[in-house]
Amino acid sequence: MTQLSRRHLLITAAALPLAARSARADARLGEVLEASGAGSVTRGGALLPLEPGLALMEGDQAATGEDGLALLLLDRETRINLGLGSSIELASYLGEIGGTINVGGAMVFDRPETLPPLDLRFVTAFGEIGVRGTRFFVGPSRGDYAVFVERGEVAVSNAGETRVLIAGDGCTLHEGAAPGEPSPWGAARIDEAFASLGLTRS
Repeated sequence: MTQLSRRHLLITAAALPLAARSARADARLGEVLEASGAGSVTRGGALLPLEPGLALMEGDQAATGEDGLALLLLDRETRINLGLGSSIELASYLGEIGGTINVGGAMVFDRPETLPPLDLRFVTAFGEIGVRGTRFFVGPSRGDYAVFVERGEVAVSNAGETRVLIAGDGCTLHEGAAPGEPSPWGAARIDEAFASLGLTRS
């Protein structure tokens, strides 16, 4: 796995009510829908195989190996695809509100536009990404760590600058620097990004 693919991404929702967090503690958040290659889920110090049908609980860390891919379902309709050598930690995800998810490597987040938007804020080593109900890619792309929005809108902020990405736009992220200027991605680059997770564009 390259250094870029080890970059970590933090998804966090602002101001979650404490009562809501407590009510969902230890609750089932979703399940593993698909998995291939090596992978595991760490839960309370125990290591479980990453396999279809495994329930996902708050605090779980799911990780794929160098030859592994996975599709996770959260809150019935929100899907997260994990790329090779990638991971997520469901720190405090609340399906109808938001939550905190630590992500390493490549990921595609997909939430239908027909659902109410979540108040999600991605905090990375390179800045923050504010998200609405959408489908977007985050991960290594042509030598950079990048964000691409296929559907919906995200706002990327760092070093006092904010860039708004709409469908079809991508930008690069660099530690300690303003996000790159949004620009339309060509079909080849988009296809490469999604193919790295075993996906095609919707």
